Amino acid sequence: MTTALADKIKSLILAGGPISVTDYFALCLADPEHGYYRTRNPFGRAGDFITAPEISQLFGEMIGVFMVLAWQHHGEPADVRLVEVGPGRGTMMADMLRVISRLAPRLYEQSTVHLVETSPRLQDVQRQTLVSHGDKVHWHESFDELPDGFTLLAANELFDAIPIRQFVKTPSGFRERMVGLDADDNLAFTLGVATLDPTMLPPRDGSPADGTVYEISPAREAVAMTICERLKRNHGTALIIDYGHMVTGFGDTLQAVRDHKFDPPLASPGLADLTSHVDFEHLARCALAAGVHVNGCLHQGDFLVALGIEERASSLGRDKDARTQRDIVEAVQRLAGSGEGMMGELFKVLALSSPTISVLPFKSGN
Repeated sequence: MTTALADKIKSLILAGGPISVTDYFALCLADPEHGYYRTRNPFGRAGDFITAPEISQLFGEMIGVFMVLAWQHHGEPADVRLVEVGPGRGTMMADMLRVISRLAPRLYEQSTVHLVETSPRLQDVQRQTLVSHGDKVHWHESFDELPDGFTLLAANELFDAIPIRQFVKTPSGFRERMVGLDADDNLAFTLGVATLDPTMLPPRDGSPADGTVYEISPAREAVAMTICERLKRNHGTALIIDYGHMVTGFGDTLQAVRDHKFDPPLASPGLADLTSHVDFEHLARCALAAGVHVNGCLHQGDFLVALGIEERASSLGRDKDARTQRDIVEAVQRLAGSGEGMMGELFKVLALSSPTISVLPFKSGN
């Protein structure tokens, strides 16, 4: 199908030649006129995908528990900046704040909440979600606007939406994957002239087969470094949650989701959400290079179970009817279980701190 954004991209290609996957990715999500996040409300059952906080309040509650633990391990500092980057509808922050106010009233009282959100539409939704917290909550269009101060930061499904570059193995080495036009003027993948320094490839036995794809993301690296610099300057802990892999490897992970189903990445620009898997090993290496402590990286299921999601689910379901209890059990399975449609193994959780602290459920030195 053709879309308004597809027509715009085709015009760009006709005028200037094929564009990089990075540029295509960025246009699909953030084009001022037709970009997915500029024109649609993607979250929830009426949107194209459901994030973990929308599945159950239990998810945000466990993140809140973790933030309380991190604050305690840092020595319970005053004047805390509680930050979420890419806060969706504000659901996770609402669940976090409810738990924080109950478990650590002093942390709640001494913290201000800072949401980094570029979409005016989503800012309005977040204001409604968090209205009970009054002037404690502040909005920022960029990370640079955040005020200094001890920081507890959460980023759930942020990095998967940051553009990637793709390179394809050819007989003459890796060349950058581009988006051009086929003989029928439809969007199609092609190869550009840019090559990849072989030293950037992960170690492996033998040469990858022709056609093998390798992904890098300088933009993700830049966001990770910005977070790390803040932790070094202000002290604190950051929690990064996303789907991806713990070990750097090869493979094409570019994917589009529309109406809760996978869509070919070039089929519906502007109407489908475009994402790719996050390389957590690379993010951890970036953090170490920046001088920040890597607490560890866990599967989401292990992280949630260690923080007590099953016990909290039992408490939540007590004295409820059978249907509600069943819904709670199913939500825990989806968030923490393994297997098709479950998030427990596919999603990973990376924790970073400065100065070095050991915070559960991450063991020191993981």
